[in-house]
Amino acid sequence: MKAIVRHNYGTADVLELQETPKPGPSENNMLIRVCAAALNPLDWHLMRGAPGFLRLFTGVSKPKRIQLGVDVAGTVVAIGPGVRDFRPGDEVFGAVDGALAEYVCGPVSAVVRRPPNMTCEQAAAVPIAGLTALQALRDKGHLKAGNTVLINGAAGGVGTFAVQIAKWMGAGVTGVCSRRNVDLVRGIGADSVIDYTREDFGNGAEHYDVIFDLVGNRTLSDFRRVLKPKGIFIGCGGGGPDTPSSKLLIAMLKQTILGWFTSQKLVGILARRNKADLELLGQLMASGRIKPVIDRKFGLAEVPDAIRYLEQGHARGKVVIMIGDSRQS
Repeated sequence: MKAIVRHNYGTADVLELQETPKPGPSENNMLIRVCAAALNPLDWHLMRGAPGFLRLFTGVSKPKRIQLGVDVAGTVVAIGPGVRDFRPGDEVFGAVDGALAEYVCGPVSAVVRRPPNMTCEQAAAVPIAGLTALQALRDKGHLKAGNTVLINGAAGGVGTFAVQIAKWMGAGVTGVCSRRNVDLVRGIGADSVIDYTREDFGNGAEHYDVIFDLVGNRTLSDFRRVLKPKGIFIGCGGGGPDTPSSKLLIAMLKQTILGWFTSQKLVGILARRNKADLELLGQLMASGRIKPVIDRKFGLAEVPDAIRYLEQGHARGKVVIMIGDSRQS
């Protein structure tokens, strides 16, 4: 089978499309024929091995795992011993390592059935971004109906899900984005939209119960100025590929220390792969409460270009990789 691999850390130039052995399902695993995958900042972090402390887990001098990709949608073609809830032919989506390939093996705990009203590429766009938005707002922000939330980076992959999930939760949503994305963010449900090229939300009179930062381009002071006294700030933006590791560590340390001395809660978010949450996201898609926003589609051989595009930081929604015959899905 064909798969995107890299044997060293680096820019998108280290990525290669190679023939690799087709995996076989082991205990409680399934073999999935991939129809579409999607990219996340996680992919270029793993590709580059940045920030540097990430290599303590992924391999110090070179990556332990040569394949990339997590978001996946496809068809079950074989099941391993112990698999009871799925059978060959089932259409699924989920979060499985090595998704940028024609086939991938994933545990039953990492995938759920694809809603019949969603295309393969729409389902592939959901897992990591959807889980991040859901878990940030629900588990970290404790968002409730009637709360107000500011989403900085509302037009991005996680941001477009966050706007829709916050509205489903009954919150009043303000999205921050560039001028070209104002109509997009308003169209997916934001009650108000701030064009950061014309208006500085940090100088506004509005104060929020929850702030979800997906960009990392403002200081904590900027956010705390418009956060209610007992509000919750959730940081998820880690800067771009050229952001020094030292800057990220200092920002994390500062956020932690400041949190000790204020009634405002300052937290971060790292999505957990959770089957129940994937099923909830599937239900929200099936009911039409959330709909993935897809910016661009690339083929498997075009993954290096897709990564370069994502690294620019201007994607509107998700970047999807079409694989096999999924162009007809």
